[in-house]
Amino acid sequence: MGMSIAEQQAPAGSAASALPKNFLRPCLLLLLREQPAHGYELLERMRAFRFEASDPGGLYRALRKLEDDGFVRSSWEPSEAGPDRRVYEITRPGMEELHRRAKGLAEARGTLDVFLVRYEEFVALREARHPRVLKARATERRPQRSRGARCG
Repeated sequence: MGMSIAEQQAPAGSAASALPKNFLRPCLLLLLREQPAHGYELLERMRAFRFEASDPGGLYRALRKLEDDGFVRSSWEPSEAGPDRRVYEITRPGMEELHRRAKGLAEARGTLDVFLVRYEEFVALREARHPRVLKARATERRPQRSRGARCG
């Protein structure tokens, strides 16, 4: 199940709240880095990041803010089937911001992998194991419990 774009401010404990604040912004920058696009296309492509296409207003507000910040620019493009469409593209400062955010996410992923590997010693969270998690589990050294001491 995905989350709406409005769920960026989700209640604590929900799946959406586990994502970094304003995760929508680097997702949009990445999609625009891949190729310029109009809003409806971006709304559809956001599903890859588990965003639902149920909040076009939130998407357009985020795009407008990215444009105000100089990370995105837009222009009107004629459409063969209907009214003209606003097409968005990433700018050089937008690429730099995307790189900063991607580096931050990569650092956070390492920390999260360590946490999840340790937690999954008690509870299996998912069936398919990510290769990085398996490698971390195989190489991580943990203190051994003393076999001589007994509780109780």
